[in-house]
Amino acid sequence: MPSAQLNFGTGKRLRSLCRLLLRVEKRSWEVPGEWKAYSQANKPDPKNQAGRMSHLKNRAEKQKRQRERMESIEAKLVAGQKKELPRETRALALKNGVLYDIPTVAGEKKDTSGPLPTSYSPRYIEAAWYGWWLKEGFFKPEYQQRLPHQKPEVFSLSIPPPNITGSLHLGHALTVAIEDALVRWKRMEGCKVLWVPGSDHAGIATQAVVERKIWKERGALRQDLTREQFLQEVWNWKEEKGNDILQQLKVMGASLDWDRACFTMDSDFSQAVMEAFVRLYEEGLIYRDRQLVNWSCALRSAISDIEVENRQLEGRTELSVPGVQGKVPFGVLVTFAYKVEGEEGEELPVATTRPETMLGDVAVAVHPDDPRYTHLQGKRLCHPFTGQLLPIITDPSVERDMGTGAVKLTPAHSHIDYELGRRHGLPVVSVIAEDGTMTAECGEWLQGQNRFLAREKVLAALKERGLYRDTKEHPLVLPLCSRSGDVIENLLKSQWFVRCEAMAHRALEAVESGHLKLIPEFHEKNWRTWLLKTSDWCISRQLWWGHQIPAYRVTVSESRDTVEEEGDGLWVVGRTEVEARQKAAGMLGKSEEDLELVRDVDVLDTWFSSALFPFATLGWPRQSGDLQQFYPNSLLETGSDLLFFWVARMVMLGEQLTGKLPFSQVFLHPMVRDAHGRKMSKSLGNVIDPLDVIHGASLQALQEKLQNSNLDPREVAIAIEGQQHDFPEGIPECGTDALRFALCSYSSQGDGINLDVAAVENASRFCNKVWNALKFTLAALGEGFTPLAPEEFFPSSPMDRWILSRLYHTVQDCAQRFEKYELHFVTTAVHLFWLHDFCSVYLESIKPTLSCGDPARLLATRQTLYSCADLGLRLLSPFMPYLTEELWQRLPKVDSTSPPSICVARYPSTQHLAHWSHPEEEANFLLVQEVIKAVRILRSKHQLTKARPTVYVVCPELAVRGMYESYQEALQILSFAGSLKFSLDSEGAEPPLWCVAMKANNHTDIYVDLQGLVDPQKELLKLRSQQQKLERQLAGLTVRVEGARYQEQVSLKAKSQLQQKISFLHSELEQIKQATETFQKMASR
Repeated sequence: MPSAQLNFGTGKRLRSLCRLLLRVEKRSWEVPGEWKAYSQANKPDPKNQAGRMSHLKNRAEKQKRQRERMESIEAKLVAGQKKELPRETRALALKNGVLYDIPTVAGEKKDTSGPLPTSYSPRYIEAAWYGWWLKEGFFKPEYQQRLPHQKPEVFSLSIPPPNITGSLHLGHALTVAIEDALVRWKRMEGCKVLWVPGSDHAGIATQAVVERKIWKERGALRQDLTREQFLQEVWNWKEEKGNDILQQLKVMGASLDWDRACFTMDSDFSQAVMEAFVRLYEEGLIYRDRQLVNWSCALRSAISDIEVENRQLEGRTELSVPGVQGKVPFGVLVTFAYKVEGEEGEELPVATTRPETMLGDVAVAVHPDDPRYTHLQGKRLCHPFTGQLLPIITDPSVERDMGTGAVKLTPAHSHIDYELGRRHGLPVVSVIAEDGTMTAECGEWLQGQNRFLAREKVLAALKERGLYRDTKEHPLVLPLCSRSGDVIENLLKSQWFVRCEAMAHRALEAVESGHLKLIPEFHEKNWRTWLLKTSDWCISRQLWWGHQIPAYRVTVSESRDTVEEEGDGLWVVGRTEVEARQKAAGMLGKSEEDLELVRDVDVLDTWFSSALFPFATLGWPRQSGDLQQFYPNSLLETGSDLLFFWVARMVMLGEQLTGKLPFSQVFLHPMVRDAHGRKMSKSLGNVIDPLDVIHGASLQALQEKLQNSNLDPREVAIAIEGQQHDFPEGIPECGTDALRFALCSYSSQGDGINLDVAAVENASRFCNKVWNALKFTLAALGEGFTPLAPEEFFPSSPMDRWILSRLYHTVQDCAQRFEKYELHFVTTAVHLFWLHDFCSVYLESIKPTLSCGDPARLLATRQTLYSCADLGLRLLSPFMPYLTEELWQRLPKVDSTSPPSICVARYPSTQHLAHWSHPEEEANFLLVQEVIKAVRILRSKHQLTKARPTVYVVCPELAVRGMYESYQEALQILSFAGSLKFSLDSEGAEPPLWCVAMKANNHTDIYVDLQGLVDPQKELLKLRSQQQKLERQLAGLTVRVEGARYQEQVSLKAKSQLQQKISFLHSELEQIKQATETFQKMASR
């Protein structure tokens, strides 16, 4: 990496970037209605107000911490002292450009007859395997019948369907890595496994993307096309981007059953969506009503709660709003007065953050016990613009201490006001239209004006009439449309709703009873909180792309009456228009010919169809073979941010429509963030395409992607600067296996994974280590080696028993952790075995054995090598399918019945390896490793790089000494000793005077002979410097411990830690004392 020192220009750009990032708040996936503080600052919520305010306070504190963190980053950048994350200065290259160039027809098995390339190359390894896996049918559940180790257990799950709005990102890659690891593990276990692929049509997101695409390419709006023409444009987009997504999944090695692939707009899936709507309607769970909904004026559609981005504003903040030139100020509280009817000089002040809504005010509420307004109760106020008289009503939900204590009520544009208005029988006056302009109710002077321009006009008119009082900054939560950036409005619309209370209760009961398990368990608290306060779900969307609602508005032909929206007319629901017409005729007592039916032009919320995914993909409502065999699914694995908006709705609709929970377990992984802890966002430039990590990408290529995207030019500029900072040299090629392994190595606990590409590079180096270990193993096995099955091999030498016992316990640990879905522990166990036990210890220790002339010993060592390589690759296979397949195919096989691929080979089981368990051998070798560690420390201290000194091992315990001697060869090799000499007593066979000593453990001392290897005078100088440093540290700790208030103020834990430090320093000083005496003697000779 370049130096941390920044020139002025670079530092200025990065500081600008940080300031921009400070304004980009974390998107909060909150429950319905939690942004209502925006509507009117001083209005009380009659339900759960305290809980909501507490939640908003907590969220504001969290966002404050995030801003402080970003400010800290900016400060470090300014100072030129930003600590770079560990990163190799030399990026992983394309491994000398090693590619697989043997002609191989798609679907044919890769040719592994030639020698392994000299160096690890992801592109060489990952070539050709996936097509062969597919052709052989390894990913299909039916293949299980051919496995000799098959089990009766079925394991099924569906991939969370990615949206077709673009390419996959690392969040999707995490999902794929986790799910494929579980699927491959279960398949190797012998289970019948089905992993269903699919993609989601993502109604509002896809329509928004395609609209931007059409505008960018042709300068045309959606309304310039017919609905059919626009839908064709979307289907074209789906074919383009959908194929990209499928290709990415295949490159990731996802072992999905592609013959069962599903798209949520496919014919069969659409039939399932229609059937679900009709059944829920017939059961009284879907109804049509006129209610307030989240409305995006830019999209002219209701949107789901998950598409509302709640942005916390600390005070006055100017923001860009679609359709408005310049910026609009938010976070200000305006106070104005209403004159009291018939009372000269009497007025009632009210405060609001949205002055334009006062045109829709129908009353003002005060608390019945507020002495300030007791004399005004029952009186009326004069509206200065409409001339209407507004009643002053009383309600105990009004909080007297907030603002003026008087609350203006606009039921048509606030959930809180709407509920309060219903209790008091107030009228509803809509003053904001679907396109965000003011309605005719406001009068000609405002009609057709954008609501934010109208706000300024209203303020000016209030000032002109002497009714304006003041404006001050005010913190609030501003609801924004995540798709368009527009400010969300509450509009009263006739929509279709799902009654959720009873279904939510059953979903809650399922978790509390243990029938549905959430992993990790801490999610159960949030599950309960959300389901207890869930409200009815608006499922209507004013879009063209999606599942058109199977509901029809009915009119009688002879009258041709047009029903106003308030009445909304008669609606019938049917699977077809014929069915709907029959129902309408029966309801009205008319002949079918006399009726006219017009289908609802709206479409269903995407989350409605997504909630059917676990069973609709298997053929529901038909009782198909797949549905009977694989439903309910065994598991749902997805991101924790979708717990409510997808998981809860799947549970509710699945149980309601099928009578069964859609799955018995839900495994939730954290959200993937960048290395700085920021949420990945295209506008920040930190969204990473998994293919860029797998194949590598230059900075230029990364920035070209941004410039060719549909991002706003301003966002592109910010994103480019972000990429320049995070990836100044681009992204190195790491390969699929390294990416998967790195992703699975992060813990599932917590609310985020801060992924640094450097972690993937480290995983790639691990791949290289495994590669080299197998090259060594294959060379050691030689030609003609015939391995034994694990059950038939009984190791005899101490090192063979040790490594196979370590392998046994690694297998045991992996099995236990896999069962708990603790993949990060599985990767840790496998990594430890390969890197430490096998490569660093065993392979190094057996090198002399491989050149010895003892055939029996050589054969046993080769069998041990084979067992470790074979089973070690199987342990690693769920995470690294390409690397393990490439290497496993080159290993000799036990017999002709061996499985054709590692992905259908039996996963290692302790049941077949119990005879390898030697815990006493592992305990013995731990003592040996302590000796090795002590020798290596002494070698490092005295910089003995190539020298191999004589080492004396002094141990007064005969049994332990005998154990050391049994490991003499390994001990000598691993400690780089020239020779080893064992003694029971240092006094009986005193080592030479020029030895330095170190205690390896409680009963073993180590002496390393330095004669002729070091300069005593130089060593004495280094020891004096070290001694002085340690004495200063010890003195400082001693002063602290002897302090007057130490016993009173310091906790027991801190005291214990200090005593440990003091003991350690004493031990180090004693060793320095002994070494000093040794070198003084050496210097005097």
